[in-house]
Amino acid sequence: MPAALGVTAAERRMRRPVLLDLEVASDLRAAGHSDSIRQTIHYKRIYEVVEDVASNHEHKLVEALAERIVRAVLSKFDADAVTVTVRKPRPISGVLDYAGVRITRTREDVS
Repeated sequence: MPAALGVTAAERRMRRPVLLDLEVASDLRAAGHSDSIRQTIHYKRIYEVVEDVASNHEHKLVEALAERIVRAVLSKFDADAVTVTVRKPRPISGVLDYAGVRITRTREDVS
């Protein structure tokens, strides 16, 4: 997913791709029993929120991008906790494949 991510304005304008992994914790027993999308967290809607945060806002640090994604998901969905991993491919050409962070926040962390 392209993101406006980087310490310099030039980096942010390039909208380089980042790799995102998201884990959303919620009690999904009702959805498991009913097999109804109305009783779960809709993955496509989560994707749309994550895409908006990553693509339509500027972030200097991967830490800031991760924090903003977690807060957006927790504010818009009935989740107990969210873990996000943000990886920036080839941050230092020829030295690293990826650099990134993984954070977990609960609803209590962001209230």
